[in-house]
Amino acid sequence: MSYTPDLLLKNVKPVGSGFDGSETVDLRISAGKITEIAAGLEAGGQEESHDAGGSYLSGGWMDMHVHLREPGYEHKETIETGCAAAAFGGFTEVACMPNTNPAIDSRDVVEFIVNSSRDLPVSVHPIGCVSKERKGTSIVEMADMKAGGAVAFSDDGDPVFNSQLMRVALEYSSMLEVPVINHEEDLKLSRPGHMHEGRVSARLGLDGTPGIAEETMIARDILLAEFTGGHIHVAHISTAKAVELVRRAKADGIHITAEVCPHHFDLTDEEIERRDFDTNVKMHPPLRSQEDVDAMAEGLADGTIDAICTDHAPHAVEEKEVEFIYAPNGITGLETAWSVSVRQLLQPGVLDLPALLEKFVENPRRILNLEIPKIKEGSKANLTLFNTDEQWTYEEQRVKTKSTNSPYLGEEMTGRAEAIYNGGHFVVNKI
Repeated sequence: MSYTPDLLLKNVKPVGSGFDGSETVDLRISAGKITEIAAGLEAGGQEESHDAGGSYLSGGWMDMHVHLREPGYEHKETIETGCAAAAFGGFTEVACMPNTNPAIDSRDVVEFIVNSSRDLPVSVHPIGCVSKERKGTSIVEMADMKAGGAVAFSDDGDPVFNSQLMRVALEYSSMLEVPVINHEEDLKLSRPGHMHEGRVSARLGLDGTPGIAEETMIARDILLAEFTGGHIHVAHISTAKAVELVRRAKADGIHITAEVCPHHFDLTDEEIERRDFDTNVKMHPPLRSQEDVDAMAEGLADGTIDAICTDHAPHAVEEKEVEFIYAPNGITGLETAWSVSVRQLLQPGVLDLPALLEKFVENPRRILNLEIPKIKEGSKANLTLFNTDEQWTYEEQRVKTKSTNSPYLGEEMTGRAEAIYNGGHFVVNKI
């Protein structure tokens, strides 16, 4: 990492802001702003020069759903290590979930996270709790927390099960213009499930979580959003029927958005059997059926699903190295999200490059009402340099996150983020 307010990026192919990736240009950054875009530019003065060799350049990517674990669980991850992983994955901004200790349920915790990340190359936006201590009984001071820097509200890790509490949160959502992000799960239907309920769970003799546990909660939240006019955002959607519910709600004009994780449009519940109960394929929502995986791709293609996020959930090695039913849910994902998306969405033609980048660059920020980075002269430089064809291996020595609980560790990847530029910081990813 280097603090490089003045930089000349040579031989880049911009995508977005009127560029389609076919034109190779140079891009000059001065004092953290894009000052010139043209071919044949030469470095001068104190400018650092970086030749991208024809790689693509887009606005900086954003992951709107990560767990940075700090404060309280620094043995799993810290803000600094989580941001290092984000930079390696090509993300210039992340939004962090509030299941920390203490929980992000007051303005002082929001401001602690903002201040702790201020000098890092990745901008961190806290997501505040919906309820105090995430207990689901009393609403937080949403307006005060928004003033401190909270960009959304969620009890993620737990659903907002109390319908009256959710109604109040959505009413505040409509006034404050922030989304309420719900972990969509009816606990009475889902527990004590350890994987998707279906043929594989029956064969393995494991308690399963049925898709209807997700779908019934989404249906409730759609009705509450319609009633209140608030903005409900569906976290880590995972079932075909859930996608259809969101699709219909959007058609009805209800203010609803949705995100999906790469593992939910890539892997199925068959992985648990194939990998002999590897706890690095245990997450919540669980890996679902092939029908559900196919529905995620369809939802991304037709715009029902707005954003791709990772639900990056690091755990210490000793926490995952236990029997499957005792292992915590969650996997890391910041470092592999782009490669999985290239393989599963770009290469098969589910999405073209501009459409895929929209899920990484524009839509997460639209949902959170954040500034969308532009590639144009006079704009603040918030950029990701990347390719779609480089072959590389996700090996442990390349891991930047503090944890290694990833189902992709050791796998061959296609496409990677080469560098990011944000806030005057230029981070080049060497592998």
